[in-house]
Amino acid sequence: MTHRNTALLLAASLVSAVVAAQNTPIKIVADLTEAPRKIYHAEVDLPVKAGPLTLTTPRWIPGNHRPTGPVDDITGVVFTANGEVLKWRRDDVDLNEFHINIPKGVTTLHAHLDCIVTARISQKLAVLEWEKLLLYPANVPVKNIPIQPSVKVPTGWGIGTALIPTSTYDPQHPTGGLTDFAATTVEQLEDSPIIAGAYFHEFALAPEITPKHFIDVVSDSPEDSQLRPALLVELNNLVRETGAAYASRHYNAYHFLLTLSDTAGGEGLEHGQSSDNGVGEKGFADESHQLAESDLLAHEFTHSWNGKYRRPARLYQPTFAEPEQGDLLWVYEGMTQYLGNVLAARSGLKSQEQYRDILAASAASLDYKPGREWRSTEDTAIAASILRGGNPAWSNWKRGQDYYQEGELFWLDADTLIRKQTDNKKSLTDFLHIFLGKGGNTGPLIVTYERPELIADLNQVMPYDWASFIQTHIDNLNTHADLAGIERGGYKLVYTDKPSKSVRTMMSAGGRRGGPDDWYSVGYRVSPDSVIYDVRWNGPADKAGIAPGMKIIGINDLLSSPEADMAAIKKAKTDTAPIHYILQVGNTLKQIDIDYHEGERYPSLQRVDGTPDLLDDITKPLTTPEAAPAETKKDM
Repeated sequence: MTHRNTALLLAASLVSAVVAAQNTPIKIVADLTEAPRKIYHAEVDLPVKAGPLTLTTPRWIPGNHRPTGPVDDITGVVFTANGEVLKWRRDDVDLNEFHINIPKGVTTLHAHLDCIVTARISQKLAVLEWEKLLLYPANVPVKNIPIQPSVKVPTGWGIGTALIPTSTYDPQHPTGGLTDFAATTVEQLEDSPIIAGAYFHEFALAPEITPKHFIDVVSDSPEDSQLRPALLVELNNLVRETGAAYASRHYNAYHFLLTLSDTAGGEGLEHGQSSDNGVGEKGFADESHQLAESDLLAHEFTHSWNGKYRRPARLYQPTFAEPEQGDLLWVYEGMTQYLGNVLAARSGLKSQEQYRDILAASAASLDYKPGREWRSTEDTAIAASILRGGNPAWSNWKRGQDYYQEGELFWLDADTLIRKQTDNKKSLTDFLHIFLGKGGNTGPLIVTYERPELIADLNQVMPYDWASFIQTHIDNLNTHADLAGIERGGYKLVYTDKPSKSVRTMMSAGGRRGGPDDWYSVGYRVSPDSVIYDVRWNGPADKAGIAPGMKIIGINDLLSSPEADMAAIKKAKTDTAPIHYILQVGNTLKQIDIDYHEGERYPSLQRVDGTPDLLDDITKPLTTPEAAPAETKKDM
């Protein structure tokens, strides 16, 4: 048995002893062996007593910021006791709840359920977020419900999770089959996803750091799960940098869970002792592909401190049934957005120049979002559950989850303000040591806060009218983005006729952040098949009558293409004639002219001579970075 397994079994015995002291745990066996066929199974044994019983599945999943519980995909529900099938009835109002009458003499209720799973699975891998199979007593705080989990996966598949295995399991030699885990609580189980796959690797990170850190990888192709040495070095740096930045750790061990798949990618979800990260098959294959994903692991890792350990009071509810209230998401997500990008730069996951290029794109997008004329940043947080996953049509006027990027600019503003006012002797890092490090090192805990605590902790670092600062930037309407942090940092937001080097890199790699568009010129965004999916409110295209859903057939005398689009905008800069469009609107064609003559416009940060370069100060490592292997580095 490996040294790691010995340590895990010791930790498991301690956890089990604590849970056993409460009451008999639920036992759940999650069966993922049919994942390639898009279905999971569960066998659940629940301790019960005679009389009416209400069981439930989760509705509000922490980190999702809206009710995403998969009750509509849970099927094949059968309850049995002492060999007899028991009748059940769904609640008429709360459709997540099941009502059963437990006969006399029955102490264990068995439940079988299936879940139809259409995302995060492929023929070679599967991801289990436990809400898909959880069933537990309703109206009981989930932190008080003990549960003993096991998982069954196809033969030969490896398993990545922060759960503590109690049966023999060697991550370096996975065999598949059944793995048992230490008893925990429903709250912590929901916070402990599992990835599994045929092509699995686990890598230890920054081995000198305690508690221990790992990255567990599954992929659709065997070569993809063998992470590049340079990436592993950068993740070593990330682990060390978080210790310096946050002065605490709030987990017993931490697992980055990474799925590399064009079929099952597309995820970034925080958990206290792990994070569920899904990107395309080649998302980390080289530096060019990595750039678009460079902040993902740092962002979700930061959530272990900001969001999981320190959580807004009304985003934490005792069960997964009560609605979460998101007014402080500009801290939960916004500060994490800021810190995730800063830590990615400090760790080498992206360069300081790339940090500035991506910051420019984010700031410009916010500055050119007309919806800020009527909707405050705080309202984007309060309305998070209705803004997630919305239609892109007119989304700039509606606004979306802007508390992420607005929060990033807010915390950059606060950081540079503290640095300037204290002659660079203090920074936001001093605040993070107080706010995120409260209580020192702990296991996985949830410590809630409200706005007054934020203000008090900021005042400990630097006395200032932080209440008004927050009200000005978060509560009030602001027709322009908060660019003060960028300007105080020694730069200004400008627009050039060429995309930044980083945007060109992401374009060439097909990154999720996309390439240049016409947002800051004619004022629309268009899909690869020439369908306009958003139009800037009061921009040139809007004033000309163009609307989302129209398809561009021709521009001037050419068929629609990215090249024709750029050529038309360039030509219009020195031509008095408007740009002529032929558009398909339903089953009709329409001709529209846009009278625009300012040429291509792409955001960039320009250095202001004679000012302190605080942005580079902020993104310098706090620790001595480990150098990545020279042969893997490329000039981008």
